[in-house]
Amino acid sequence: MKNTAEHELSRRSFLTGAAATGALAAFGLAGCAPQPSQSAPAASKESAAESAASNADWLGSAPEINASDIQETKETELLIIGAGNGGMAAAATAADLGLDFTLCEKAGSIQRTRHWFGAINTKYTKAAGAHVDEGRLLNEFSRYASGQCDQRVIRVWIKESAEVTDWLDPILTSAGMKCAFDSDIDHETGGTSYYLAPMEHYYSGKDASGESLERNKVLLAYINERGYDVTYNHKLVKLVQDESGKVTGAIFEADNGYVQINSKKGVLLTTGGYTSNAEMLRACNPMVDRCVTLQYGSPNNVGEGIKAGIWAGGQKDSIGAPMIFDRGAVKPGENAGVISPEGEVATFVGTDKQFNLGSQPLMKVARDGKRFVNESTPYDFCCFAAAEHEGGVFCQVFDSNLKEDVKRFNTIGCSRQTQQLLAKNADAPLDEIYADQLEKGTMVKADSLEELADKLGFQGEAKEAFLAEVDTYNGFYDAQEDLDFGKEAYRLSELRTAPFYGIWYGGSLLTTVDGLRINENMQVINGDAKPIEGLYAAGDCSGSIFGNNYPEYIVGCACGRTLTFARHAVRHIAGDIA
Repeated sequence: MKNTAEHELSRRSFLTGAAATGALAAFGLAGCAPQPSQSAPAASKESAAESAASNADWLGSAPEINASDIQETKETELLIIGAGNGGMAAAATAADLGLDFTLCEKAGSIQRTRHWFGAINTKYTKAAGAHVDEGRLLNEFSRYASGQCDQRVIRVWIKESAEVTDWLDPILTSAGMKCAFDSDIDHETGGTSYYLAPMEHYYSGKDASGESLERNKVLLAYINERGYDVTYNHKLVKLVQDESGKVTGAIFEADNGYVQINSKKGVLLTTGGYTSNAEMLRACNPMVDRCVTLQYGSPNNVGEGIKAGIWAGGQKDSIGAPMIFDRGAVKPGENAGVISPEGEVATFVGTDKQFNLGSQPLMKVARDGKRFVNESTPYDFCCFAAAEHEGGVFCQVFDSNLKEDVKRFNTIGCSRQTQQLLAKNADAPLDEIYADQLEKGTMVKADSLEELADKLGFQGEAKEAFLAEVDTYNGFYDAQEDLDFGKEAYRLSELRTAPFYGIWYGGSLLTTVDGLRINENMQVINGDAKPIEGLYAAGDCSGSIFGNNYPEYIVGCACGRTLTFARHAVRHIAGDIA
């Protein structure tokens, strides 16, 4: 352990040097004045940066910490910050490569596992007799992002995810987990030509005591067996840079004060997104405030890794990309939106877990009682469309034929949990399956459509419109053609068999996937698109591939790229790949 008095921290003004570039990058998120041209003099650039900083209240500036405040200084070869899906994959890779690494996590335990992940043309794909057209998938991914992405970065996931699966598979299977590969997705969906590629892998199993196994916990045991562990209760405060701008470590707030960890080879940020940062959500993802009713992501994700990267000179995606699922059930009359005061942890009106039934393509209406969208589109499309209507919420209605309808709909991804639940309870009545929601009042039941309308809060013209819409929708089912929104015939259903049910929904925010822009080696890039030496990012704190949304029909791509990019970054740092 080195004497901290011998180490003098470099103090950098937020609006000079590399950090000014970071402020300019952040400016695209919150400011509304024009950016300076490339030929603008330095003075005007600094002025714009100052304007950007004043508008971007969520960003603030890097805290000044005196060398005398550092209680302990440690040395390592590789510093990984964040013990979630990306951090645990990075740690296991580093352990395999024999790197001396330190993995810091601000909480007292590792983060929960996102089990489903997308990987391309793996051994499981081949065993299922399936194949993914990699070029078509790359361009489909770019289409979701409206081209506001780096296709070279996306291509790393497409090309390397099979190798990641080959590496991960024996670790998980030897622990007792088994992979289920979802290949039954070859059917028309979305009312247009979405490319549905088979790629979703799901590992599950139980340990000797009967407890469910989780990938992150298996990876924790894996690194423990190799002599490594997680350093808990270390909250990232800022990155450390030398005079050249190279990132050489980080400062953390720990139980006994500030700790500085110097890293010889590099720092990898795997700190997650910012689902619990109300200010960042309002500034960087305004759609959340318009259509979300439930925060179902990690409460620990407040964006500190993204902010630290910007302070170090990194760019952030200028376009927000929330991962929103249509599963935030609320009671009649409740609205979408962030309800936290400024500066508080993000909270929403919904406090329950996600209600998966919302992802089924059943009839959905706005508060005026009318349909407003093709219900057979990706999870977030309905939520985004609802943002154009009162309250930012929508109502889903169905009758007692729900089990048959859901089986016929045959949705893909994690929305299949509803299909599995209903199949598992084939002989149980709906009232028993959904007793919890009925008791809480987030699902209502009625013996007639008129009574259903009343219980859902439709009154006057809205009630008349709702009942008329049901008649129209039943007509579409009879004709097997949706003349209003072009939904596929097999995803139409009728509303004729009592009892009837209804649920109001907003969006459920799982995470944010806009973050620090990176190159194809996961190096964070500055305002000139040049890599910042020593700084890498993977997972939800990284960017460059999503824009406006999470591409739900590219199933598991977010977690898939997290695992792939984390492993790639460590291999690049170690010199294992060019």
